[in-house]
Amino acid sequence: MAFVLPQPVASLAAVIWVLLPAFCANALATLPRGYGPSMDFGRNWPRDGRRILGPSKSWSGFFFGSVLGTAVGLLEAWLILLAPPNLAVVPSLASSVVAALPVVALIAFGAMIGDALGSFIKRRVGRPSGSRVWLLDQFPFVLVPIALGLTFYPVLFLATFVNWQAIIWVVLLTVLLHVGFNWVGYKAGLKKVPW
Repeated sequence: MAFVLPQPVASLAAVIWVLLPAFCANALATLPRGYGPSMDFGRNWPRDGRRILGPSKSWSGFFFGSVLGTAVGLLEAWLILLAPPNLAVVPSLASSVVAALPVVALIAFGAMIGDALGSFIKRRVGRPSGSRVWLLDQFPFVLVPIALGLTFYPVLFLATFVNWQAIIWVVLLTVLLHVGFNWVGYKAGLKKVPW
């Protein structure tokens, strides 16, 4: 007999499971401490003369976060394959670890693209690097991988995210985890600001 979680708990578990590579990518991107060139190579956007992304977005952070987030996703794909089918309470990311690679890479790299997109928008509205902008600081790094997942892996992402409980969990988890990870990163000296 299959083990069944109550629907709100099952939705929470699925959201955490699918977005864990994104949360890890975003949190771990600060570990290289901005070493190496910035993603915009110090260039300004021609239309407004401001930096394209700003100095806080480095290629080292982008790739470090993306690769480690992908590794977390591959670990998840391996762990779910070990679980007895009647105890699997989270969605399978793919039929094998190898088949999961493009899915989890999309989630992890999508998170870092979303984070950079948030910085791009902040620069366009005249906010300096490191400034706090509610919503742009929290949500692009989860919304971009979800949008990409709905486009390229609709079966998994529709089942996970297209219900009101999942939307509530995404909002709550993103805000709480983002605040928590940033506070820890700030206290550890990995971030200049606690947001």
